[in-house]
Amino acid sequence: MDALAKPCWLCGRRLGKRVEFHHPVPKSRGGRQTEAVHPICHRTLHATFSNGELGRFGADREALIANPDIARFLVWIADKDPDFHAPTAARKR
Repeated sequence: MDALAKPCWLCGRRLGKRVEFHHPVPKSRGGRQTEAVHPICHRTLHATFSNGELGRFGADREALIANPDIARFLVWIADKDPDFHAPTAARKR
């Protein structure tokens, strides 16, 4: 199956015209596998988690979506158009 025919790896919505590819295990941690995601979903992941944290989650999507910040994002984004874009808040330190 073509990667672009799949839904977004994070939110599960249909992909739009702009698609980015997320490394569930960051390249800096040896990750090679990529997953198609919306740009807003990709930015939210990186604004919420450090590469070290993403490396610990790996490809465990269920663990990612259990995070309260990601869970709130998923509820908010659920009914948005696949090409919806909004500014993403900076990572909380």
